[in-house]
Amino acid sequence: MKAVIFAGGAGTRLWPLSRKKSPKQFEKIIGEKSTLQLAVERLVPGFSYSDIFISTNALYKQIIKEQLPKIPKNNLFLEPEKKDVGPALALIMGIFNLFYPNEPIAILWSDHLVKRTTVFKKILNTAGKYIYENPNKIVFIAHKPRYASVNLGYIHLGKKMEVINDVHFYQFEGFKYKPEEETAKKFFNSGVYAWNLGYFVTTPQFIWDEFKRLAPNVYKNTEKILSHYGKASYESELKKSYGKVENISFDNAILENLDKKDASVIVEDIGWSDVGAWEALKEALENHPYENVIRGKVYTEHVRDSLIYNYEGEKLIVGIDLDGNIIVNTKDVILIGKKSSVSKIKKLVEGFEGTENEKLT
Repeated sequence: MKAVIFAGGAGTRLWPLSRKKSPKQFEKIIGEKSTLQLAVERLVPGFSYSDIFISTNALYKQIIKEQLPKIPKNNLFLEPEKKDVGPALALIMGIFNLFYPNEPIAILWSDHLVKRTTVFKKILNTAGKYIYENPNKIVFIAHKPRYASVNLGYIHLGKKMEVINDVHFYQFEGFKYKPEEETAKKFFNSGVYAWNLGYFVTTPQFIWDEFKRLAPNVYKNTEKILSHYGKASYESELKKSYGKVENISFDNAILENLDKKDASVIVEDIGWSDVGAWEALKEALENHPYENVIRGKVYTEHVRDSLIYNYEGEKLIVGIDLDGNIIVNTKDVILIGKKSSVSKIKKLVEGFEGTENEKLT
């Protein structure tokens, strides 16, 4: 079984820690390791390092080599320019299809936290065995919702299909992307919707055939690139043609158009959190909803429900009478805002382009 970890996002919602030159997945936001390092660690020893692949932008090649020295250099899929996940996954699955078309492969992400790693490994192993016996299928790994999130997508669950190794498989009834608040509450209370983590297990042949059927433009462009794979001309063809591919998400290109009979869903509590934004990071690390999450030299009085991260060793941050705040101090930026306003960070940073503050992005 192989695993591909996607690590190419810009991570704007975790600015000012996350920057273009070093996005969130490479920064130490949980303990003393990056979330990319943690994503790899929770796979071993079930996976050998030779079976773990990283998909990222060519800009981050050196960072990954430094953080993951045990991952073979040939296991890095480097995009010559930033594209959505659709083209990136088409290229990866096309390459895998050349060598091991029917071997199970897990698609995972580098900016998540998984606390219940034993359960997570059991699910991956069980899904891998299921796909080995059913190579023309896809298994989604979903999470029991902890609350009615409007920032996550949902998977609609059908009837229970079977139980393998104490892992329950459900019929797949479709996706719903980031619902409105009232809809999210209905989903949460219904018991038949689960958070969509973007994790799945399938085979390269299945996904490659789905691109041919559902996204022929992406398929044809990728097929042209792969005709040079293993030849001296491959890198130049990749740089020349990859930018011409249709920029489309994998969800839009393939998943939303799947035949439901080809998919099943595993739902479990693996202690998962998307730590791609400051308020999500706080929710992941807090022990109760109003607890402060603090890192670095920080002193507080009458502060509740706040995240305060200080990345400067010589400076002390003092907080008094704060409630629901996000404060992040780096060497060149101090971010101060309400926890409820974190969604505005991405647009704010995008507004820096073309100004004197662009260098801070």
